[in-house]
Amino acid sequence: MKIQALAVVTLLAFCSFAYADEAKVSEPVKIEMAEKYLADGAQLLDVRTKEEWEEGYLAGATLVTVTEDGFMEKAKATLDLKKPVVVYCRSGKRSAMATKQLRSAGYTVYEIEGGINAWVEAGKPVKK
Repeated sequence: MKIQALAVVTLLAFCSFAYADEAKVSEPVKIEMAEKYLADGAQLLDVRTKEEWEEGYLAGATLVTVTEDGFMEKAKATLDLKKPVVVYCRSGKRSAMATKQLRSAGYTVYEIEGGINAWVEAGKPVKK
């Protein structure tokens, strides 16, 4: 009986751990969810190039280019590990790369599905 109870507790602990990690490997989020996270205090990270940034960016974003050397060092110097991060690029490739690196470093990250292109297509504001 004790062995069965221990097995159940172990299984429950494993399932809880697996579920907790689900948020760290989730799919990109829709714009509406990204807006909710931002309204709740998440940090906003643009991982595009400086040239792309100058064409337009999301209000409140910080630029840390994922394709440059030292991306993680710059990101760590800029971001609060205790607060979630919403990340975007132009269409999703580079933000997926940044998301993977940030999650590996312990950040809770939400990637905007479709990047700034989807944001603009949805009629959302962009700063210049």
